[in-house]
Amino acid sequence: MALRTNVAGIASPEALADALRAAMYLADDGIATAGYLSLALGKPLLLEGAPGVGKTEAAKALAGILGRQLIRLQCFEGIDAAAALYEWNYPRQMLAIRQAREGESIDIYRDDFLIERPMLAALRRPDSTVLLIDEIDRSDHEFEAFLLEFLSDFSISIPERGTLRAAERPVVVLTSNRTRELHEALRRRCVYHYIAYPEPEREAQIIMMRSSAVAEGTARAVVHAVGLLRQEPLAKPPGVAEAVDWAEAATALAGTGAPWPEAFRRAIGTAIKDEEDLAFLRPRLHLIIPGAAA
Repeated sequence: MALRTNVAGIASPEALADALRAAMYLADDGIATAGYLSLALGKPLLLEGAPGVGKTEAAKALAGILGRQLIRLQCFEGIDAAAALYEWNYPRQMLAIRQAREGESIDIYRDDFLIERPMLAALRRPDSTVLLIDEIDRSDHEFEAFLLEFLSDFSISIPERGTLRAAERPVVVLTSNRTRELHEALRRRCVYHYIAYPEPEREAQIIMMRSSAVAEGTARAVVHAVGLLRQEPLAKPPGVAEAVDWAEAATALAGTGAPWPEAFRRAIGTAIKDEEDLAFLRPRLHLIIPGAAA
C-alpha cells in the first residue's frame, strides 16, 4: 500500500489541524494526527466517544476541506446491504419487461434500474466523496461482519453485474457512541481515535468560534455549567453542540433584558433535552447556574 503523503494539500497533522480550524472545527493533536494518518495510509478513520463530542462534525469538516461530497450512511438496528449498498428498482424492471416488444432483448440489470446507496456511491466516486458510516454501534453484528468485507479491499459483488472495485481507496469515517463493543477485526482495519469531552479552555474556544455573538465570559460560564452537568447521572448529558446552543440562547435572552442567572435558567432546554433529566436537576439547578453566571 503506497503512502499518500499529501492529500489535497494536507502534508502533516499540523496542516490538517489548520485546515480544520479554517473550516470551523477545532481539532486537538490527537484527532489531527489520526485524521492525517487515515488519509496517508488510505485506511478508514474510526472515531469513538460520547454523543455530542464532535465525531460527525469532524467528518463534515474533513469533507469540506477536501472539497468532497459527504455521503452519510446512518446506521440503525436491522440495517442491511440493501440500505447500505444498492437495490434493484423492481417496479421499473417489470414495467420495462411489459413494454418490451416481442422478441426484444431487455437488459434489466443496467444502471437505469440500479438504486445507488451510500457505500456503492463511495465506491463509484472515491475521488470526490467522503463516506460517513455514522453510529456503527447501532447496527447489529451481521451488518458489522458484512462491513468487514467492504473495508478490506473496497469492493463489492453484485451477482448480476460482477465485482465492482474502487479505482482508489475512498475516504471513510466511522463513528461509534460505544453503546456496544465493536468487533476487533473492524478495529484492526481502521485508524482509531477516541474523542473525549474537550478541556474547558478548548470548549470555550469552540463556543466562541461557532458563535461570534457569544462573549468570552458567557462561553466560560456555560463551559463551567456543562462541566457540572456532565458529572450528574443524566440519561443525556449535554455535548459540545448543546453547550454552543446554550450560550447562544442565554445571550439572546440577555439581549431582551433578562438578568444572566435567569437567562441561563430559562435557556436550559437547549442543554438538557430529557424530561427525567430536567426533573432530576430542577431542585438543584440554582446551585449550578448561579455558580456558572458568576
